Order: sequence, then structure tokens, then C-alpha cells
Amino acid sequence: MHNRILFTALLSLLALALSASAALAASPRAVVYSKATAVEGKVEGGLFAVKAGHLNQLTENPADTEPAFSSDGRTIAFARDGDIWAMRADGSGQHALTTGPELDSHPLVAPSGRFVLFERRAGEGAPRDLNTVRIGGGPAHPLAESLADEREASFSPDGRLIVFVRGFARPGGEASDLFSVRPSGSGRRHLTRTGEVDEFSPHYAAKRIVFSRGRVGEGVDAYADIYTMRRDGRKLRPLIRGAGSAYVEDVSPDGRMLLFRRDQGLWAKPIGRGRARKLAQLPDGSRTNGVFSADGRRVAAFVAAEERQSLVAINVANRRQINLAEGYEASEKDGTVIGPVIAWQPVPRKR
Repeated sequence: MHNRILFTALLSLLALALSASAALAASPRAVVYSKATAVEGKVEGGLFAVKAGHLNQLTENPADTEPAFSSDGRTIAFARDGDIWAMRADGSGQHALTTGPELDSHPLVAPSGRFVLFERRAGEGAPRDLNTVRIGGGPAHPLAESLADEREASFSPDGRLIVFVRGFARPGGEASDLFSVRPSGSGRRHLTRTGEVDEFSPHYAAKRIVFSRGRVGEGVDAYADIYTMRRDGRKLRPLIRGAGSAYVEDVSPDGRMLLFRRDQGLWAKPIGRGRARKLAQLPDGSRTNGVFSADGRRVAAFVAAEERQSLVAINVANRRQINLAEGYEASEKDGTVIGPVIAWQPVPRKR
């Protein structure tokens, strides 16, 4: 009897140890976002990182925004005053990748970690072109230069393809189609050809592309559904359509789960069969993105909580929330601007 009690106690201790180990293994890596606050005419802010319950300010320039991690989680590319910059994940080693009169924005680090893809404008209101620059800096190289507006690029997981949006002028506005191209600039392919509707927010999901289709804008005629297609543009299929517009936010790293925004809510759905689940309520007028963790089990997002915004990690399976950063007023009376980009630090792949 004594041995049985001792054996049971040992099993309990082992279970507790395994639970603790699992909790540590599942603990999130850094979540990085930008925040700028204007108080009495002075603007303060920069890039902030939340990790293990601690908030650290990585940069002190309130113009810093749009952080993007490299696939090994060691480097962050970001936008600053119309140029692209990079730094180590702890905020050290800040250096400019681009300089000049052009307006550069929306950096993405290639899966190889060797270069950064970004959008470039000649000036305010000018059309955007996609460019690349080495992660250490140097001259920028046009990827898909044209008179059209090219934007919203996304890498395939293997880094061999880039899908992006190209906007064409049409009577009364613009028509947006999807294209793909290799990082070298070769192999450009016109994937969608729809003159009356727009395609936008494309993301690779394994061997498919997930994207929003509808009408871009802020008026009553704006709407969006979500579709999938093969990488070559064939086999177009609706994934989410009907009541309430649906906008793509992110795709899990394994390509199996979609994160999308609908009716001021943040939702998750398997890409394929399976029902959508509402994860959280978003603040009114929220323009920040939601993003998956490296294992796809959690989502980082700013959510609404009693007229305040809180940065939380949401468990996709059970919708439980863990607070990552203290909430603050969501209104603009204090001049606070968040985001729009949230980046979750990847876990380095084992070699």
C-alpha cells in the first residue's frame, strides 16, 4: 500500500514536471508592434516587444512601424521615415537598408534571410513598385516595375515565388488583379483577370493561394469574400462568402488555418472543410492585423476590452486569452496610433 502511494505521488510529480515543461516549451516568443503617442505637442514611441510578460522598447523613433521578422527570428526589418531599416531582435545594430528621396514601406524578409522585399513610391500619391535590397544594405533592385500600382506582396513558404497585387486604372477607379513572380523578377504570371471586382490580401497556403475578392474602399459599395486557388491561378473556389464581408488577415505557417476579420470580429477557419470560429471582438475602427504564432496554435491581436485595447495571445483551440501588454485607451483623444503591423517572432528551424 505504501509503495502504491509512493508510486502515485511520483507519477503526479512527473505529470506536473511534464506540464511545466510543456508550458515553457509553448511559451510565446516576442510579439513586436509599433506605437506612437502625441502628448502636449510632443510625439513619443517606437517599436515595442512583448516577451514572457515583459514589455521592452526596441527603438525610440515614433516614425518606426511595420516590423517584419526574418525566418530565424534574429532580424527585424522595419520602416522609418520613408526608408527601410533592419536591426537585431533585441533592438541593437540598427542600420538603414535604403536611403534617398523615395518613400519605402512594407518590408518583408525573404525566407532565405538574404534580402528584403518592399514597396517604393516616387512620392506621396505615386504608384508603388516592388523592390528588393540585400539584408546588409546596398542598391535597390526593381522586382516588378511598371506604371501600375504594385503592392501587398507575400512569399511562398519556400521563398521561390512572390504573389502580389497590381492595380490597373479603370473608369471610376481601379481594378486589382493578382500576379506572381520569382524573386529574380522572372516568370511573371497574371493569375486573376477580373475587371469588375478586386483581388487583394493574397497569402500562400501550402500549394494554394488564399485571398480576398470584392470591392476595395471605405464606402457602402466596399465588400469582400475569401477565395482560394492553385498557385497557377486555376481551380478558383470560394472559401468564405455571404453575409458580412470577410478580409484575410493571416495564414498559419503550415498553411492549414486561415485568420480573417468579419463584422469587427477576428475569426479562424480551416482552409478547406471546417467551420469558422470567432476568436475575439476587435476595437471599432481597428486597423491592426492579427498574426499566427510559429506553431499556428495562437494568434496575437489587439482586442476590445471596456473601451480599452489590450494586446493578447489567443488560443485558437479554446479561445482563451493571455494578456501580453496592458490595455490603454482606444480613443484618439490622447493621439495614440498603434500598428498597423504586428509581428510574432518565428522559431528557428532545426538543421
